[in-house]
Amino acid sequence: MYIKRNLFEDLVKHLDNKEITIVVGPRQAGKTTLLFKLQEYLKNKGEKTLFLNFDLDSDRAFFTTQTVLVNKIKLSFGNNPGFVFLDEIQRKENAGLFLKGLYDMNLPYKFIVTGSGSLELKEKIHESLVGRKRFFTLDPVSFPEFLNYQTDYKFAGNEEEFLKIEFGRGRELLNEYMKFGGYPKVILAGAFTEKKAAISDIFQSFLDKDISALLHVEKSEDLARLIRLLAFQQGQLINYSELASSVGIALPTVKRFLWYLEKTYIFERIYPFTRKRKEIVKAPVGYFRDLGMSNFSRGTFGQEQEFNPNSGLVFQNLIFLLLQKAKMDNQSTLNFWRRRDGAEVDFILEKDLKPIPVEVRYTNIIKPEIPRSLRTFIAKYAPEQAWIIHLGETSEIMIDKTKVSIIPYYSYWRITKSLR
Repeated sequence: MYIKRNLFEDLVKHLDNKEITIVVGPRQAGKTTLLFKLQEYLKNKGEKTLFLNFDLDSDRAFFTTQTVLVNKIKLSFGNNPGFVFLDEIQRKENAGLFLKGLYDMNLPYKFIVTGSGSLELKEKIHESLVGRKRFFTLDPVSFPEFLNYQTDYKFAGNEEEFLKIEFGRGRELLNEYMKFGGYPKVILAGAFTEKKAAISDIFQSFLDKDISALLHVEKSEDLARLIRLLAFQQGQLINYSELASSVGIALPTVKRFLWYLEKTYIFERIYPFTRKRKEIVKAPVGYFRDLGMSNFSRGTFGQEQEFNPNSGLVFQNLIFLLLQKAKMDNQSTLNFWRRRDGAEVDFILEKDLKPIPVEVRYTNIIKPEIPRSLRTFIAKYAPEQAWIIHLGETSEIMIDKTKVSIIPYYSYWRITKSLR
């Protein structure tokens, strides 16, 4: 039971590059499984491989010094080229300097490294390995990956047509993903009780290992309360002072906790798009990197969307995740827009100084209508195109010289294409 990950092909392409391949991401997103699949791919090609996991007592001894590790590799490969997988490297003290030393030995080995999204891994390794590494981020399973897994990959490459034709089945899968999110352990669990136990274990493991142990943060229960508040406020302006007052911690602590949550791939802030007066210029809004995690924190994990008063925000969070991927693929920026009088647009993608507004509606828009706030943005910035994502079919309408496309959620790729 393996969920194919789109990142696999990117990793395969990087195998011929001498740079150290570093796969980061949240705990239990599937990094180790992905590396096993990469190792299997290499073995099938007749390549020599060695897999060492810092979490295993039997392997940890080989991480003590670079000399010890190199001797272990030579025992397996000799002086022949090979591929070395080092899993959970963030637990190694001074991991960046350790990997830098290995790289600078100019060995005939390619190193592929993984670790949870920790400060030690991304910050310290980044400092030590300038010009020697490339980071790849593995998030929880995306909706397209989830869709293909649930349909046995019969419609891979033709997902949009499947969702359009098999509308009912598509909505069932959308609702399931919105209820449970994309952690592989949750997806692969059977009954609801097993899924809930899985997400609870992931959440507690995050608090115990990434926060309490790795980051040496005391009172992780304060952080848990903060996460719960953020889950209720996703997609809304973040007021740091109110959060501090509600949790009962100092303002600097709230900001430090939010930084931790971003660095460990749990939560992400986006900032306002602004060029004119009367617009919000500082306060960010936030979204979770996994819908199941936000639902669990809010106490609505597994709740049917028709009974979930937050279903609109969950859907908006889903679109954020899809647009975030589009942003990275096209080197654009992702913001939101809000005026002090309350006018707002959910997302603004911008590339080459051209803003593209995107409004999200968790409904089936029958008659094409443009929300007043979106009309306000169009009047002020005159973008070439604007988008409304909803649950229904495609339609278009012109407002002056702006083409407004109303598209179903599964056609989000059209926005991606428009950025190229």
